[in-house]
Amino acid sequence: MAEPRTERGLDRLVNFSDATVAIAITLLILPLVDVATETRDHDLGTVFHENLGALISFVVTFAVIGQFWTVHHRIFEYVRAYSPRLIAANFVWLAGIVFLPFAANVLSGSDGQPSISALYIGTMVVVTAAAFGIDLILIRHPELCHPESVGDLSLAPSLSFITLLVVAGVIAVVFPAINLYALLILFLGRETTKLYDRWLPRAAAVGRRAGDAKAEEGATSE
Repeated sequence: MAEPRTERGLDRLVNFSDATVAIAITLLILPLVDVATETRDHDLGTVFHENLGALISFVVTFAVIGQFWTVHHRIFEYVRAYSPRLIAANFVWLAGIVFLPFAANVLSGSDGQPSISALYIGTMVVVTAAAFGIDLILIRHPELCHPESVGDLSLAPSLSFITLLVVAGVIAVVFPAINLYALLILFLGRETTKLYDRWLPRAAAVGRRAGDAKAEEGATSE
């Protein structure tokens, strides 16, 4: 017996995801709340200077999670139904988002150890890989998307971001002096995306092939 797929169910999935992101992004401020108590004994400039790493970690990770949510929101604007695989990929995405505040706090309290930088960047790779998985599921199952928008889906942005993050992680580990400055390579994202767009088949073509394959399976079973 097939499980029902209702619009209310999709709304609950999206709302749960949004709430989880909101909680994760709120957790980022907790270490700075503890820092605020130091202003009783020191002037504000001294407190900022002594906790510069935590402040930078907060700003960067806030922006990163915000960007991840923006991409996730844009993807789910195409969605009209869901499947167990889509839910599973979304939970992997959420797991990475929830772990990011921990990775950021560890990073801010470290002295630039390559392994900790790799943990932070690796978490970003997991989130991006999950987004890639969501894109792939939607492209291979166009019935989950609004018919007029399925052709707009592309694997290129996620694949580009994964590639650049992996390269940044390798640079951060091999060259500890560079550390997280390796993330500046992400500014090449637009050009890398254009390259992948040339090599990857369009979403509409993949969706048609997936639909044709299902039609052939149905005809064979009959």
